[in-house]
Amino acid sequence: MKTIGQILGNARTNKRYSYQKLEEITKIKSSFIVAIENEEWQILPGFATVLGFVKSISSALDVDEKMAVAVLKRDYPPKKISINPNPDISSKPSWNPKLTFMLGVGLVVLIILGYLTFQYVKFISPPGIEVVSPIEGQAVDGNFVLVFGSTETDVKITVDNQPVLVDKDGKFSTNIEISPNTTKIIIRAISRSGKETVIERKIEVQE
Repeated sequence: MKTIGQILGNARTNKRYSYQKLEEITKIKSSFIVAIENEEWQILPGFATVLGFVKSISSALDVDEKMAVAVLKRDYPPKKISINPNPDISSKPSWNPKLTFMLGVGLVVLIILGYLTFQYVKFISPPGIEVVSPIEGQAVDGNFVLVFGSTETDVKITVDNQPVLVDKDGKFSTNIEISPNTTKIIIRAISRSGKETVIERKIEVQE
């Protein structure tokens, strides 16, 4: 049993028509004629258009049009119809290892970006510092005043331009020599990026 492609191809050969000749007669692109003869339905337009092509080609090749249409309908592949067994139930995305992997990668990237952002903001921001002693307006007896407080572990501390050691917990402490003319203590915290936080504490030296 011959297919529609074989029927039209044989008729064209018997007529000794080239694809270009048949295109001139039918005004159908030769690429479509080739596709019909080879039954390459996937590269052709929809069925209604193909039906019109077959009728025109049959007429040009003296092929019985009704027979050609019947064979086309027999050979033309039916469209696949997707059936939803539960049309009223909304479909839910299925969880699979690939989705788990992608979510894991996304989470890791977010964590890394968050950490880098935090470090950058920390790097460009002035350092935090808390001075516990002396308090503002503190009365001081003697020749020394105790200065202590806390800051970040990678920050440099100076008190009246004298460097002070910061321990592993960020705490610092030092005794600063004062004179009767001393009216304030200046504490500076300097970050690795050179950003600076300055705290001044006024004191009253008792004579």
